[in-house]
Amino acid sequence: MDVHEARALFRELQERDGRVDPGELDAIWAVLPTARPEEILGAWKGGEFDTGHPLNGVLEKAGWYGKTFHSLRDAKPLICRNEAGELYSDTELGQGEASLWTVEFRGESTATMVYDGRPVFDHFKWVDDSTLLGIMNGKDVPPEGPYYYFYLERAPESGSGVRSRPGAGEGA
Repeated sequence: MDVHEARALFRELQERDGRVDPGELDAIWAVLPTARPEEILGAWKGGEFDTGHPLNGVLEKAGWYGKTFHSLRDAKPLICRNEAGELYSDTELGQGEASLWTVEFRGESTATMVYDGRPVFDHFKWVDDSTLLGIMNGKDVPPEGPYYYFYLERAPESGSGVRSRPGAGEGA
């Protein structure tokens, strides 16, 4: 599978009703370009892939909207909507907030969000200029998973002041 096929399959799986095979997501992950922490700063709207993981549906019930990366040391992993529709950082559910680092995962160094209050890592790779595929990993997750798979799409409120990755839209 090349990166163009991976992007097409990603979009197909994103639109699929029902379960998604984690093996298909792993195949996509394997060919996507890595991200650097400074490239993903800004606000992101999130969604998940239903792979049967125990977390599937939990974030939706909490009103999860997405993630915001203000700086490398100021990341908000659980931006949620309250009953009034206002966005806030749910530090109770996340047991704090997070920071961005470059961490090796599956033999590649890529942007990773490290949670402050949990032994949890969210690894990110680029699907396209405005979409990231994420894999949640942690201390108690065996090397073969199961992993929680999600995606982030750059939110409209990110504005034009947020840098996109260098070389975006060029070739790969």
